Amino acid sequence: MADDRASHRDHEDSLEPVELIRQSGAVLRVGRMMLASGTASYRVKEAMQAVARALGIDRHTAAVTFTEITATTHRGAIFRTEVTEVRKFGVNAERIKLLDDFRSGIPEHTTAADVHAALDAIEAKPALYHPAVNALSAGAACAAFAVLNNARPLEVLAVLVAATLGQLLRRSLAHRGFNPFGTTMAAAALACGLYLASVALYGIVGADVDVHASGYIACTLFLLPGFPLITAALDLAKLDFSAGISRLVFATMMIVGAALSVWGMTLIDALDASEREPLTLDPVPHYTVIAIASLIGVLGFALMFNSPWRMALSAALIGMVSNTFRLMLVDQGVVIQMATVIACVLVGVLVAVAAPRTPSPIITLQVPAVLVMIPGVLAFHSVVSLNEGNYTDTIGAILQVLLVVLSIMVGLVIAKLITDREWSFDRG
Repeated sequence: MADDRASHRDHEDSLEPVELIRQSGAVLRVGRMMLASGTASYRVKEAMQAVARALGIDRHTAAVTFTEITATTHRGAIFRTEVTEVRKFGVNAERIKLLDDFRSGIPEHTTAADVHAALDAIEAKPALYHPAVNALSAGAACAAFAVLNNARPLEVLAVLVAATLGQLLRRSLAHRGFNPFGTTMAAAALACGLYLASVALYGIVGADVDVHASGYIACTLFLLPGFPLITAALDLAKLDFSAGISRLVFATMMIVGAALSVWGMTLIDALDASEREPLTLDPVPHYTVIAIASLIGVLGFALMFNSPWRMALSAALIGMVSNTFRLMLVDQGVVIQMATVIACVLVGVLVAVAAPRTPSPIITLQVPAVLVMIPGVLAFHSVVSLNEGNYTDTIGAILQVLLVVLSIMVGLVIAKLITDREWSFDRG
């Protein structure tokens, strides 16, 4: 009887394309890991194609959305279609780099076992930074945003504390698999509550600090879904609508979730949304402050995304140069949308030069460098205005946010067209 069962299994194995099944699983795992790390869908497809070629697969096609991959592998007359879903996702710049290095360095011929062994080693690598360092990086980035939005020193300190503890909560909930929308709302509520508590404490000790939007909203900017926004733009520019639209919807949901918490906490204390005048400084110290704040903001976000130090510093220097140049153009009378397009083209060119020398995947330098240009304060303020019934202010704020975000996307796409021939031409 045992011999009959063994003979039956051997007969089944001879009928199934066993090796193709193993190869298909290895290719799909590469795509799943890249997608979960936060990279653009076209990069996921490139990595899967490279591994498929190395495994000797005749033809490989994949449809990639924000959370799903449907892939078909062909060998001769047979094929296999598999579907996988990514339920836990975030941004891990180091893992994107390791997977990109694996893709570019894969031998001409390899086996599914070798692919899995390499992926096991990448997957086992822990985060580069302690959770406290990760949270402090987010706090520093938000504090730098507050400086760029003309917040006063005590407000900047409050932002640092509130955003740091908010990111600690977000990271903790995300690692426990809590719903992303609920995680965003909870982290925003904690950050805003801590900021209001700090302002109240200032009042107790005799400091005169109002709850102004420049500081209050800046404490939640670590929740800006920068990677989904930028990768959505790149996917849409490649006419990959299923991936681009789903990423854009996710980013919008996260912004709305955070903004609802921001608005809810304003019921505790009224928010001063008037335009904040910058401190009076001569041009040299003024632009020095902007440059330093831009550097710290981009560096903080890069470290929060688990970027190695060399990668993070490269992104920070690129962001510092481009954002300072952008604000100088605005001060010279250039409309902010055009200044943003020019600055983002500059980001794309500088990233194309720096990426091979770092070495880093382009997306890991690009996203932190442009995050500092996203009008996050204005985006959250537009939802607050909507909930308060200030529809005229809401429409104006939303239009301004959309125009600036579109300018960022246009600038990055133009830079891609200039610097990346493989991206510019569709080889079919």
